[in-house]
Amino acid sequence: MRRIRYAVAASLDGYIAGPNGEADWIIMDPDIDFGAIFNQFDTLLVGRRTFEGMAGSGGDASMPGMKTIVFSRTLKQTDYPDVTIARDEPEAILEDLKSQPGKDIWLFGGGTLFRSLAGAGLVDTVEVAVIPTLLGGGIPLQPVPADPIKLTLTAHRVYGTGIVSLEYSIVRPAQAHST
Repeated sequence: MRRIRYAVAASLDGYIAGPNGEADWIIMDPDIDFGAIFNQFDTLLVGRRTFEGMAGSGGDASMPGMKTIVFSRTLKQTDYPDVTIARDEPEAILEDLKSQPGKDIWLFGGGTLFRSLAGAGLVDTVEVAVIPTLLGGGIPLQPVPADPIKLTLTAHRVYGTGIVSLEYSIVRPAQAHST
C-alpha cells in the first residue's frame, strides 16, 4: 500500500516557514539528490496557503509528473484545471488514493493540513530536513492545538552544510500497545 509521507524542511526551532511564509532560509546541500527524492512520489498533497504560495512564485503550482491535490474549502476547481481541488472528506479521498497502485504520496508543506491528516491517522511517516537556522517564529511544523504523535526513528543522515535529515514512522495506537 502507498504511504503518505510528510516530507518537509524545518528550522532547528521547529518552523517550516518564516512569519510571512518565507522559505529563503532553506539552504540547498549539493549532496542531497532531489531527483531521487522526487522520483519516490507521484502525488502531491498541499493545503490552500501552501498552494497559493507555490502559485505566487510564478509557477503553475504543480510539480511535473505528479498529480497535485489541494485541500481547500474556498478555491474553485474551474480556476485550477491542472490540479484537483478537494473540499470535503479527506479521509475517504486519501484512503482510496492509498489503495490505488502507484508511488508514495508527498504531503508537501502545510502544518495545518499535516495536523488534520495525522489526527485522522492518514500520515505514515514524518521526514524532516532540519536546517541549521533559528527563525524565532513562523509557521510551526505542527500547529497547536494538536494531539501528541509518537514516532520511531527509521533513518537519519547528516550533510556537510549542517542539514540533518530525520525520518520517522508514525506509531499507531495499536502498535504502541503491542510492544
